[in-house]
Amino acid sequence: MEDGEIRRGRKYDQVLDGARRIFLRDGFDGASVDDIAREAGVSKATLYSYFPDKRLLFTEICNSECRRQTAAAEAEMDYTAPVEGLLAFAAERIAGFLMSDFGRNMFRLVVAESSRFPEIGRAFYQNGPGLIHDRLVHHMRHMADKGLLRIDDFDLAAAQFAQLCKAHIHEKLIFGMADEITPEDVQRTVTGAVELFLARYGV
Repeated sequence: MEDGEIRRGRKYDQVLDGARRIFLRDGFDGASVDDIAREAGVSKATLYSYFPDKRLLFTEICNSECRRQTAAAEAEMDYTAPVEGLLAFAAERIAGFLMSDFGRNMFRLVVAESSRFPEIGRAFYQNGPGLIHDRLVHHMRHMADKGLLRIDDFDLAAAQFAQLCKAHIHEKLIFGMADEITPEDVQRTVTGAVELFLARYGV
């Protein structure tokens, strides 16, 4: 196997699940190969045969979970709903990801490691915020084509909407104040994001 190549096989998901739990528990530096192999129920040789580098394993965990959550959200989207409902659904999913244990912990880990391993930060962006941005652009174009929104710059509009969905949440999460964020706070952020976005781009 060439250095840096990931092998997908029968125990691929098993390795990812075990590694995810260890990384979230111990962080990147604290996660040992021995602990990951033990948690995944595989030998170290098997672990290395799938992921020859710990950075590759960490990056793949981030990428696969971000892609999974995006696919799950799109599968549940009701494309016949009014524009307010479609935007609210998207806002709830974005806020929900931020509030999830995975979202909070992985964001902190990626930020901490990006200065040493820039490829980790780039991969997380492409499969996390970048993927969400691309899907927002896609759906906003669809809504605009149906006459539900009036947007000239879809790239900017998608970025603005994603930022609105983080208001009053993201900064508190960064500084470890998640316990102070209530469900009412999240709903207030979601409602405000939709209302403000429609005030600018609604028909």
